[in-house]
Amino acid sequence: MTTLRSSEWYAGTDRNAYIHRAWMRRGVPSNAFDGRPQIAIANTASDLTPCNAHLNEVAQSVKNGVYEAGGIPLVLPVVSLGETQVRPTAMLWRNMAAMATEEMLRANPIDGVVLLGGCDKTIPSLLMAAASVDLPAVVVPGGPMLSGHFRGDALGCGTDVWRLSEEVRGGTLSTTDFLTSESSMIRSKGHCNTMGTASTMALVAEALGVVLPGLAGTPAPDARLLEASHETGRLAVELVAAQRRPSSFLTEANFHNAIVALAAVGGSTNAVVHLLAIAGRLGIDLTLDDFDRIGAEVPLLVNLQPAGKYLMDDLFRAGGFLAVMREVRDLLDPTALTVTGKPYVDYLETAQVWDPNVITPRDSPLQPAAGISVLRGSLAPGGAIIKSAAASPHLLKHTGRAVVFDSIEDFHARIDDPDLDIDEDSIMVLRGCGPKGYPGMPEVSNMPLPEKLLKRGVRDIIRVCDGRMSGTAYGTVVLHVTPESAAGGPLSLVRDGDLIRLDVRGRRIDLLVPEEELALRNPHKNLVDSYAAPTRGWERLYVDHVLQADAGADLDFLRGSSGPDVSRESH
Repeated sequence: MTTLRSSEWYAGTDRNAYIHRAWMRRGVPSNAFDGRPQIAIANTASDLTPCNAHLNEVAQSVKNGVYEAGGIPLVLPVVSLGETQVRPTAMLWRNMAAMATEEMLRANPIDGVVLLGGCDKTIPSLLMAAASVDLPAVVVPGGPMLSGHFRGDALGCGTDVWRLSEEVRGGTLSTTDFLTSESSMIRSKGHCNTMGTASTMALVAEALGVVLPGLAGTPAPDARLLEASHETGRLAVELVAAQRRPSSFLTEANFHNAIVALAAVGGSTNAVVHLLAIAGRLGIDLTLDDFDRIGAEVPLLVNLQPAGKYLMDDLFRAGGFLAVMREVRDLLDPTALTVTGKPYVDYLETAQVWDPNVITPRDSPLQPAAGISVLRGSLAPGGAIIKSAAASPHLLKHTGRAVVFDSIEDFHARIDDPDLDIDEDSIMVLRGCGPKGYPGMPEVSNMPLPEKLLKRGVRDIIRVCDGRMSGTAYGTVVLHVTPESAAGGPLSLVRDGDLIRLDVRGRRIDLLVPEEELALRNPHKNLVDSYAAPTRGWERLYVDHVLQADAGADLDFLRGSSGPDVSRESH
């Protein structure tokens, strides 16, 4: 019989055990502390994280399942990050949320945990925490919202914000109509309904093996989400009995399958930095090159915005994520286990595609090879990435003049200046947006185009940045440039008019300036002036210790696991 970790708090007749039990005896049965697993429900519900606001309802279903299986459910509110709300960027606090959750899981008398997430950074931070504390853990994704409609067309939240706002600036949509669409954008509870970061991380988490197979992608308003949440509560008790911890089944094979899934669904580039961070907590040597090696030639099968046409409730209707993964089963590692103890591929047998317009057949994919491509070269010696599936094919091999912005404020101040020397062949460069430089690596890489180009009908030019972009965004955007400009990367030396050459097939991005000339350059004065290192608080700790994007932008002292043990009593 498994000795429960919680018994270190509750077992015995001494004063400390008395204190631990007595303060928890608020209506619970007397046998609550007698060999029953204590299951935390790490809940990111918050009114300021609108995509997660319904997770209290989900938590109740999880609690019911835990009780039914003989465990004691304990809701534990944890740090929640609302992608659309927090400034300067939710990414600044992903590591803080992970650290706080890890410490609370370790500090409390719990034996296992159910992780409730949805909005972009919540599932990554929860998984980083679970990997580091290494208690039995399972994820329940909160699910996407239903599709809203405007003027008869379905709205992709995020993607259509970018599209419609550009139409206003280009003069093809009135401000009145744009604002009218606002009330139609968010139809129901749940996270973004495009293949943005929230949807991506839910599906990738299932492919990674930490979600009950078949659950990811279930719409938030669908009653089957609550049914699966109940089953997940039951599973959490089983995990404790089997001592099935993240370190016991998460291997390189699981990350292989996650990368295949990321490519097949046309997922967000943000998944790259999150998977690198999670792997770093597990001690798995995942690198940028693995994303290219494993995922670059995987076909894009899911016809969802921003790379395609449909939305997440269409994907669920068309057969769901298991049907997608069945189409690429031959590319998966069959040895990868899931939180159930069984291989993920075992769950693919009965999956079926019901709408080939949404989930395209393997022999006629939406794109034949659309995984995230990793670029290297003189402009990004540590690597950069591009989501080819959301880019313009004619720009994937291109040489153009750099038009440089030293900060997002500099960009906003000058982008619509009619005298800005820019055309459709130019390459916009935005720097000062990396992990240290912003700080926090914001989603600004998909820069809006100049108004004068929009009015000429131009809808895409190459953009290069050391920041990130929303998974709902589209365009020919080279991002996560490493080293970032604030860390002294070559991006800090680029000047207006320099030629930059992009060759996605050749996996190169190069600054066509002789090395001897670059050696004489210093970072532009405006860039230096715009960067002021924080002096206190979390931002100071973050800037002093954050790693670059190719290492997941985690903090250097948080990589690896500290385990669940606590050596000292509290009284």
